Amino acid sequence: MDSRIDPLGMLGLRPGDAKILRNPGGRVTDQALGALVLGVNLLGVDRVLVIPHTRCAMATATESQLREQISEASGQDASGETVGAVEDQVAALREDVARVRAHPLIAASVAVGGFLYDVDTGRLSQLV
Repeated sequence: MDSRIDPLGMLGLRPGDAKILRNPGGRVTDQALGALVLGVNLLGVDRVLVIPHTRCAMATATESQLREQISEASGQDASGETVGAVEDQVAALREDVARVRAHPLIAASVAVGGFLYDVDTGRLSQLV
């Protein structure tokens, strides 16, 4: 979701080379997992990279802090919102990669990896 990041350029790819799913925190949500199932089974996707990034707003504040910030910015009560703060990016990345690998509609032949993109250096490091 972060506009500082060009996902295709980060991977040395061009338009048409990859399906890109972007969301806050880089998490594999239910919706993202559903899109991966479609991509793998209907669009020929054979490799999945889960890539959160450093200095992510979702990983720099707690769920309640993010809700407070949203309430202040919107002038509305956001206390009931689930925003998806990420307490530990590496643990979340491991969980997300395991979730993709374990899905019964994503074949074991699909390569799934977890990476962290450093927005300051441009370095992509495989962690899972």
